[in-house]
Amino acid sequence: MAGEVSAATGRFSLERLGLPGLALAAALLLLALCLLVRRTRRPGEPPLIKGWLPYLGVVLNLRKDPLRFMKTLQKQHGDTFTVLLGGKYITFILDPFQYQLVIKNHKQLSFRVFSNKLLEKAFSISQLQKNHDMNDELHLCYQFLQGKSLDILLESMMQNLKQVFEPQLLKTTSWDMAQLYPFCSSIIFEITFTTIYGKVIVCDNNKFISELRDDFLKFDDKFAYLVSNIPIELLGNVKSIREKIIKCFSSEKLAKMQGWSEVFQSRQDVLEKYYVHEDLEIGAHHLGFLWASVANTIPTMFWAMYYLLRHPEAMAAVRDEIDRLLQSTGQKKGSGFPIHLTREQLDSLICLESSIFEALRLSSYSTTIRFVEEDLTLSSETGDYCVRKGDLVAIFPPILHGDPEIFEAPEEFRYDRFIEDGKKKTTFFKRGKKLKCYLMPFGTGTSKCPEIIDDKPIGLNYSRLLFGIQYPDSDVLFRYKVKS
Repeated sequence: MAGEVSAATGRFSLERLGLPGLALAAALLLLALCLLVRRTRRPGEPPLIKGWLPYLGVVLNLRKDPLRFMKTLQKQHGDTFTVLLGGKYITFILDPFQYQLVIKNHKQLSFRVFSNKLLEKAFSISQLQKNHDMNDELHLCYQFLQGKSLDILLESMMQNLKQVFEPQLLKTTSWDMAQLYPFCSSIIFEITFTTIYGKVIVCDNNKFISELRDDFLKFDDKFAYLVSNIPIELLGNVKSIREKIIKCFSSEKLAKMQGWSEVFQSRQDVLEKYYVHEDLEIGAHHLGFLWASVANTIPTMFWAMYYLLRHPEAMAAVRDEIDRLLQSTGQKKGSGFPIHLTREQLDSLICLESSIFEALRLSSYSTTIRFVEEDLTLSSETGDYCVRKGDLVAIFPPILHGDPEIFEAPEEFRYDRFIEDGKKKTTFFKRGKKLKCYLMPFGTGTSKCPEIIDDKPIGLNYSRLLFGIQYPDSDVLFRYKVKS
């Protein structure tokens, strides 16, 4: 009742404002934006770039061509500078030798504060900011993504991969055509969901997953706006889509799923300890975990397949490596023969790994972001910089990934870039010094023979800028069939 009265009062007040009142509200908003822009650079602080747009700052320049814009700022202001971006002041550190200033300073540069605010904005998870015990217990659940638990998860994933792929491949006696991105998204989403959450046993599982995937992709398309300070009510139907997905993970719906993974079971146990059974925020946590599981994996599969299909020499090298592994383990190639690979065997596929790393290097626009807990001075070999409490500090790895001093011809896809003398290459240099971090994208072969039909270049659309692997700006048609 109190909520209804409050909501009704809000609507009444808004309707009674009239034109003068609305003008006053607009003027106050403009004043607040102008006060935000009035920030000036203090002695000892990095160069300050506010842009010409109140509140938004340089967001339009960054969205247009992120790498070129950041390189321009780097040339003008050096490796460390602060920008106004969507109402937040972010200090970017571009020198890879200074990354440790951000990564290892846990006391004054907090990931938890930043991530908890992100979780509340994106997924409507509010309790983590107040309940540190729950936060710690949920973090402990990640032990089930390591060691023997990871082997069990991989085994389950291989079985689900077979169940998804085999019916589709066996019915394909001649060339079958598909759009590459929907192909990748449908496979990754179904395999990941089934591996982690199990199968729905009381309704059509394929229909359930298909509808959930479509809603998830619509939700993810607005993710960058969700985590900004834009009111969710201004983002179309994304709020209702989010609520619909969250309800799919209610305790009642979860009880109808069979085949929970260890990591999911452990997270559910923790959540039921801190929430009442009917609380929908349980579903919000599971949406967040689902997003972390597939949001970057889908575009990663797209770019890996896209580059392999466009570079026949890379595809041939990867297939030869997989064929040799299957032969050495006594497994037969072709449809109808089950393929079983352990984690160690997958790790031994250095050509495949290098191809994926190279695709990630070219498509990742993620950042490492920390919240500044208190005013502090960052000390480095190139100088000291002061950053303010309440600001954000960020690493922008695309500058690293596109550095010609580190990667020769960085705009090119070279499948063997991360291979040296038949082994994994882990030594890369800048200014004659070995880099600790040379690839920061975010934190199997099968028996089909695909090829691209639309031989056109695909670019990045930057809709998930700062949050991982980017979507393609268009799609490409490819065809595939079972290899005879």
